[in-house]
Amino acid sequence: MKILTAKQIYQLDKATIESQGVTALDLMERAGTTCFEWLHSKLQGNPVKVLVFCGIGNNGGDGLVIARHLHQYGYNVECFIVNFNKKRTEGFLHNYDKLKDVGVWPTVINSKDEFPAFTANDIVIDAILGIGLSRKIKGFTVDLIKYINKVKAYTLAIDIPSGLFADKSFSKNDTALEASHTLTFQRPKIAFLLPENEKYIYTWETINIGLDEQHIAKMDDVKHFMNYKSDVLKLYRPREKFSHKGSFGHSLIIGGSFGKIGAAILASQGALKTGSGKVTAYVPKCGYQILQISIPEVMVEVDAENELQYFNYKSNPTVIGIGCGIGTSEKTKKGFSKFLSTNKLPLALDADALNILSENKELLKLLPENSILTPHPKEFERLVGKWKNDHDKLKKLKDFSSENKIIIVLKGANTVIAKGDKLYFNTTGNPALATAGTGDVLLGIIAGLIAQNYKPLEATILGVYLHGKTATIAMNDMSVETFIASNILDYLDDAYMSLFIDGTPKPAVKKSASQPSEDIDSEEQDV
Repeated sequence: MKILTAKQIYQLDKATIESQGVTALDLMERAGTTCFEWLHSKLQGNPVKVLVFCGIGNNGGDGLVIARHLHQYGYNVECFIVNFNKKRTEGFLHNYDKLKDVGVWPTVINSKDEFPAFTANDIVIDAILGIGLSRKIKGFTVDLIKYINKVKAYTLAIDIPSGLFADKSFSKNDTALEASHTLTFQRPKIAFLLPENEKYIYTWETINIGLDEQHIAKMDDVKHFMNYKSDVLKLYRPREKFSHKGSFGHSLIIGGSFGKIGAAILASQGALKTGSGKVTAYVPKCGYQILQISIPEVMVEVDAENELQYFNYKSNPTVIGIGCGIGTSEKTKKGFSKFLSTNKLPLALDADALNILSENKELLKLLPENSILTPHPKEFERLVGKWKNDHDKLKKLKDFSSENKIIIVLKGANTVIAKGDKLYFNTTGNPALATAGTGDVLLGIIAGLIAQNYKPLEATILGVYLHGKTATIAMNDMSVETFIASNILDYLDDAYMSLFIDGTPKPAVKKSASQPSEDIDSEEQDV
């Protein structure tokens, strides 16, 4: 699914008006009505008091439509105009008159002395400021938003919480509404996916207001995407009837050191459980018996006694996943550098491999094109330096990917994948994954998919989605606190099967001859 900027949304509004033969007022009515219908489905006539705060722009116009419908359906509603400016949009004026026509005269707020009294038991609808906001708010509007935040009523933001910017970072010294829930129109905003905005975006959902989807499909300047099940399902490849283990590649996991053999085990299991035809683990000698006993399906090769030093594997792999638990001793660093200078195979790198790269950035030049790096935020910071805010972080992510011609998986909530100047945000997972070893399993999953001939970006998007989905499904049986990395392996089958829920049969085998997969960047990949 494409994530649109504020400018692109305005272009979409214009295209919808032209293609559907409607007016801007029609779109406002449609948006406000859709929001009311969502709220009505939740309240079902509940007599709770609803306070609708409307600005004097188009977002305020949406709020006036909502207030009118609430009144007509008999809800206990009060409407307030936040009179922070003398300018009024046509949509606001039109719906202001329509609200008065049904007998509701909104209360105009001109100063902080006129704020209405309400309690945490009431509902607040925030339609003060929309996505057009480009500078921080001032005056009594700041005081009003702080007042609403302090009361802690359930607050429903329309399109975006007031005071928050759609496409740029929000200063800690500025003020924005702390929304309980946000209803956003047609497409999510990039602001919803950034850690710095967590305080203002508790939960959110996209509602369809009938904007021109064909126009969205034709937009070729979109740089940000969200990967939902429908997007990921297009990447999945069913197996052919006469395939065999050789058809699904050979993953080599290079990892482990004394005391950290578990990292190599988790990564190897990730590759195996994802469907790699064969998996070999290359570990220090001290890990040999542990691997042979723990995972009988995995072949084992060994290096020096307690740490990796020579990197002289004998197997013939399709892909290499490297870095989990290898440590950063001088011998390991030297061997890793030599390995990179001769390797030509696809690579997925995590953990200590990234730490070694951050200390020796000249080694980045040795990475094959489309190598995959899977850092958590601190590891990424070691690679690129500190960032000013989340938008600066995303810029560094794009620049680092473009300059080195690699794919970056920046792990966290809404894990973001960078390939060049395009970003792909994941939609699965939860804080259960914030535990040791989950990154090791992810590396194995991605390597296992590349072994099966998924393109690097496809393997990354599918792997990150499945990895996160295991934690989502597991919450039916356990808590976020008790989830551990090996549980990802337990629920990986359920994650695969979840792609085919809702009536879509799981294809056991592919019916036709193998075909090259579509590029994830093509229009067909977008909802």
